[in-house]
Order: sequence, then C-alpha cells, then structure tokens
Amino acid sequence: MYRLDVKIRLHNGADIAMGPGKAELLAAIAEHGSISAAARAMGMSYRRAWLLVETMNRSFREPLVSTLAGGKHGGGTQLTALGEQVMQRYQALCAKAQAAVQAEAAELAGWLAPPADPQ
Repeated sequence: MYRLDVKIRLHNGADIAMGPGKAELLAAIAEHGSISAAARAMGMSYRRAWLLVETMNRSFREPLVSTLAGGKHGGGTQLTALGEQVMQRYQALCAKAQAAVQAEAAELAGWLAPPADPQ
C-alpha cells in the first residue's frame, strides 16, 4: 500500500508564508482559541507556535491571527477574516493538487517493491 503526500509551500521572500504546518497551526488556533492550547495539541512549544504566527502575520498584507488582551477571563487568540480565508483556500489548493496528481502517482506506485515487513 502506498501513500502520496503533496506538500505545497507559499514563499514570501525568504519566509515560508504558508505550508502544511502553518495551516495545521491555524486550524488548531481556530479550534482551541489560543496559541498555547493549539501548540499543546500539536505537541509543539509555545515559542515555536508564536514564531510561526509572527511569520504568517508579517507575510500577508493583513494579520491572519489576532490576540485578545488578557483580562478577568483571560486572553485568547482567533483567526482574522483573512486568516480564515487563507486557511480555507490553502486547504482547497492542497486537495486539488493531490487529486490532480493521484492518477500518475498510482502509476508510479505500481513500480514500487513490496514494503519490508516491520520487525
């Protein structure tokens, strides 16, 4: 059984503005409402998650993620309208790319040797 992974990265100068990990982080932030909870859910350090958010925010014309100041009920983080759009468009692009190459990948997979038995 073969598996095909198509990974798309959108570069902005030297930065990777969007890629699989950043899209996953955006989805986790949308689900959990905070960078720290999203990082924990992904098994990532808060610092790493924060650096990824900073890169995304500076790479686009408007921020993708906004933070809410702490208060009586604590702060939080949410995707901006642009953040939602970018995440959805990126996910759709990846799905289209995967579908577009699936037939050729199946042909290549026909030439694969049987997988080694795990021991």
